[in-house]
Amino acid sequence: MSQQRISYVDPEAIADPAMQKELERFRREGTPRPESQAIRAHVPAVFWSFANTWRDVFHNGVLEHTIKELCRVYVSKSVKCEYCGNQRSMKSARAGLVEEDYLDLLNFEASKRYGAKEKAAFAYTEAIIWDLETDDALWDRLHAHFSEPELVELGYFVGITMGQQRWLKTLNIEHHKILAGSSASMAPGTETPEALARTKASSDYWARRGR
Repeated sequence: MSQQRISYVDPEAIADPAMQKELERFRREGTPRPESQAIRAHVPAVFWSFANTWRDVFHNGVLEHTIKELCRVYVSKSVKCEYCGNQRSMKSARAGLVEEDYLDLLNFEASKRYGAKEKAAFAYTEAIIWDLETDDALWDRLHAHFSEPELVELGYFVGITMGQQRWLKTLNIEHHKILAGSSASMAPGTETPEALARTKASSDYWARRGR
């Protein structure tokens, strides 16, 4: 793996009990996993800004969490952020998402796995990520399935997660480095350091494929 570019803050060196409690929650629940937050912990305001946004906009909010989760991984697969793309939301799993739901994301328009609502959300996400022109047809499609508050939340969420994933990708961080020992929110085949190494070495590993 390439050299890590910014150090992790040691959780034991953090004096703020609230930050320590949040890091333990990330270890237990994931999304976000503790490594990315141990980077953000260099600046407590950044740590809390992301933690609060993730809680209020991703885990809660006005739009179905499962749609936001699939759009999050669509971003990961598009920009090839392996750290983020190897995570899965436990809340989405409890709501019924299975690993097969993630496999056709980059081929969503042709996939039979997603309904018209999901495909509209992915088209919106695609337009934001790749700076595509948005015409009346796309907006008619979006307004047919989503309220304006839902479109605001999804657009904001995609913008936040795209920026964070592009940033994290430059840092070369990896899972199982901070508060290790938990498989919470890890994708199948990445639950341990050994399993993650085997998966990433496989010729079928998702990040080896073209977009």
